[in-house]
Amino acid sequence: MMKRVLILGPSGSGKSTLGEKLGRILGIPIIHLDQYYWKPDWVYTPEEEWQAKVKNLISSESWVMDGNYTSTLKLRASAADTIIFIDIPRRLSYLRIFTRFLRFRGGTRPDVTEGCPEKIDWDFIRWIWDYPRTRKPVILRFLENLKTTKNVFVLQGHQEVEAFLQSLEK
Repeated sequence: MMKRVLILGPSGSGKSTLGEKLGRILGIPIIHLDQYYWKPDWVYTPEEEWQAKVKNLISSESWVMDGNYTSTLKLRASAADTIIFIDIPRRLSYLRIFTRFLRFRGGTRPDVTEGCPEKIDWDFIRWIWDYPRTRKPVILRFLENLKTTKNVFVLQGHQEVEAFLQSLEK
């Protein structure tokens, strides 16, 4: 039974969307880490405060949590019973973040802190470009080491995500 689910993946991979759907299917709360990390105007939370917030969030009995935030990955993974990594090509990440930008331009997405208007800047573009080379291999190695103690799923694209969700609804 999934009670504490961690969802990882590049920007635009569908972490929040999967989280919302999983939360509904499982009947457990969804935690979008972007709502806790970012303060209005895209001001980040200082590291010590961030660690404390995450420790508090993972102390709940059940949750679906989406977000990357490498500095707290080990902490969150240790509390999770299930970890899902959504693996999509960077071109799809770019398409989705651009579409998301157009949809929410001038406003704030529901999975981000109020007062953080949707934006795309060069740092974000570079982060997505570097993700497959810098972050993805580290996360996949990390997950490989957890396969004996956690439910670990690597879902490649929309079809695998949908098939995974359908398998839970049966």
